[in-house]
Amino acid sequence: MPDPTAADSAGARPRVLHLISDERRGGAQNFARDLHRELRRRGQASALCALAPHPAVPPARPGAGAAGVCTAGTVVPGTCGEGCPDTARPRAAAVLGPGRLRPSTLWALRSAARAADVVLAHGSDTLAACALALAGTPTPFVYVSVGHPRYWTANRLRRLRGGALMHRAAAVTTLTDEAREVLEGQFELPGGKVRVIPNSRAAESYPPADGRDDRRAARHALGLPADVLLVAWIGAIAPEKRLDLALDVLDRLPDVRMAVAGEGPLLEALARHPAAARAHFLGPLPDPAPLYRAADALLLTSDSEGVPGALIEAALAGVPAVATDVGWVREVVRDGATGALVAPGDPLALAEALAKVLACNRAGLGAAARAHALEHFELGAVVDDWQRLVAEVWAGGPPS
Repeated sequence: MPDPTAADSAGARPRVLHLISDERRGGAQNFARDLHRELRRRGQASALCALAPHPAVPPARPGAGAAGVCTAGTVVPGTCGEGCPDTARPRAAAVLGPGRLRPSTLWALRSAARAADVVLAHGSDTLAACALALAGTPTPFVYVSVGHPRYWTANRLRRLRGGALMHRAAAVTTLTDEAREVLEGQFELPGGKVRVIPNSRAAESYPPADGRDDRRAARHALGLPADVLLVAWIGAIAPEKRLDLALDVLDRLPDVRMAVAGEGPLLEALARHPAAARAHFLGPLPDPAPLYRAADALLLTSDSEGVPGALIEAALAGVPAVATDVGWVREVVRDGATGALVAPGDPLALAEALAKVLACNRAGLGAAARAHALEHFELGAVVDDWQRLVAEVWAGGPPS
């Protein structure tokens, strides 16, 4: 059995393949990129691939291999993903196929996994893909769960499907002890299979604005007005994220503008909201960091969350947040100290809380938010946990 503590140079540290659903800058994708980059920085072989392309992301350059798969053929630092010569841009993921669960995509994943010792599946679509594509192979996978399990296990069909897939994983990670208890109870997962590793981000990826001029420059680059109160809203424009509620809040604050970063099925309908004239729809951003530097505050209006990555990113950037008190949001946002928490579904209470945050010492709230995030959610503090888990999974062999 391999020694999980041996050095890469001895060929005895596991090679990691990070799998994301597509090339968007969603929470799961952002974390996968940060963890991939940090593992490589520590000298561990790590690669990054996406199941499918995303319409808003330019495709890989011609010659990158079938379906955009990295032609290097091995999972070593410098291949598949950030800095890879076979991808279109730095920090881009090699794309495996035309659709997330297409047969050609699954076959490409099965092929790519041969060059890895452990696959980290970031997000629910990747769970299904790994369970199907890696069946019967010697490569184990770890499912990285980032949402609130009570939301996506709300009906019996979802529970049956999720349980069958998670039993195929060698391990499952989740964000809190409560989430672990839910997963173990809902799916009868054996003790020790579900590990708690907090959500986190690399602080260097989300630097605070360096004064007023930097903030104005960030706004100019995004096409946003320079001298207004600006609130950022970031997420999928889907029912549970409640952009409609954010626009209701904006409707009550006539002196505020809102920058919306994201896309989804409700975009066209919500663009007709009465307050949409003061909202700037930016689409999915290739990198959210400039928007954090441009914003005076972040607004989160979701009905369901786990530990939202956007709140961690904004806090690291020194931006206070007003958020609905759902999931484990309160682990990131300290009410009255780094921002404000409000019961979900109440636009009036959200508007009052946001007006108060914008009118008070935003710099002080932002500094407190950054200090809290650096202490509890900075990536460097949890990478050791990830390396230990990957080594254990590798040493233990494939799931039964």
